[in-house]
Amino acid sequence: MNAAANLLSVVRNAFWRQFRDRTAAFLGAIVLSLLVLAESLVCVFWIFTLSGLGEGYALMAAFPYLYIILSYSSILIFYRLGRYNYISFTQLAMLLVMPFFMQWVIGGFEASSGVAIWAILSPVGALMILGTRQSTPWFALFMVLSAVSWQLDPNFASNALPIPSYIKDVFFAINLIGVATILYIVMRYFQSQKARVLDDLAIEKARSEQLLLNVLPQSVANRLKQSDIKIADRHEAVTIMFADLVDFTSVSSDMPPDKLVDLLSQVFSRFDHLAEKYGLEKIKTIGDAYMVAGGVPTARQDHAYAVANMALEMHKELAEVSAITGKQLSMRIGINSGPVIAGVIGNTKFSYDLWGDTVNMASRMEQFGLPDVIQVTAATYALLRDDYVLDLRGKIEVKGKGEVDAYILKSKR
Repeated sequence: MNAAANLLSVVRNAFWRQFRDRTAAFLGAIVLSLLVLAESLVCVFWIFTLSGLGEGYALMAAFPYLYIILSYSSILIFYRLGRYNYISFTQLAMLLVMPFFMQWVIGGFEASSGVAIWAILSPVGALMILGTRQSTPWFALFMVLSAVSWQLDPNFASNALPIPSYIKDVFFAINLIGVATILYIVMRYFQSQKARVLDDLAIEKARSEQLLLNVLPQSVANRLKQSDIKIADRHEAVTIMFADLVDFTSVSSDMPPDKLVDLLSQVFSRFDHLAEKYGLEKIKTIGDAYMVAGGVPTARQDHAYAVANMALEMHKELAEVSAITGKQLSMRIGINSGPVIAGVIGNTKFSYDLWGDTVNMASRMEQFGLPDVIQVTAATYALLRDDYVLDLRGKIEVKGKGEVDAYILKSKR
């Protein structure tokens, strides 16, 4: 399983669900409100215009008036009942049906100046509010009503009352320009929201990428994202360092939890900065222990030098933290060099880790070291002796290894 891809997928899906839930209702309300408002204004024009033509036109004027009453009454009722889905359904239904009824009552396409064109706002609104699949039935109904209206238009026209030509011309312009304007505004708004979503996704992608790089080296993360291969590499020349705070439990025993975490954060943040400064790979922290490596995942000739430089500077950083916090902090550091196996384990909460005798020996160097001392093996001594000052500590007993030579790293020459 591609663990990195899974992590990115989880992060992005969680973000998308959160963003979708937060904005879908708002976006739908804006689009639907704009469509209802636009059709309501057209109805007001028709009401005043038809009412001014005489009593015989009262039935025609009643339909747009009825639409306004039903539309806003349903919004008020369902809003108070908390049935927000019903609001969308009823408004889309009235947006679809009412323009066709108005066209039929007024007397067909010509007499009504093609007022049924406003019904296209219903499937467009359904597309933006409900999504692609749920908008299909609305568009199908629009096509059916258009076909019926076209087929029966001669019958409607035969019963049409006379409407002055200038009124029909004005309303034809209103219908054409109005629908075009509303569609443009809605599509423009939708496009702006799309751009906003893409921008947010780009930001979240960058965050998820950074999160992944906080867990894995960049080269390893890239390999995991590109394929499903298991990462397990052998590196012949690596230097491992373990650092552990001495008697940290007793030093921090009287500290509240937040202060304890803050103290460790101060220490390890400084170590992280040093690891980045010297181009080393932080492997992990376990409690108050810190592990870093040079030469993985990318090989380098000066891996021992880089780790030694960081180790020497860590003592200075720890002394500064002690001065700032008032806590007397000291640590043991153990270093070893040699071959290791490096790879990624696990599918959840996975990690990049190192295995092998070189790692074990580095851990023993720290475990059997002295406070405020950098203890290295003979292998590391052989790599550093020309450019660093090292003293022979002597033989130390290491479980499984017997007696081995240990050296104390003092400084650069």
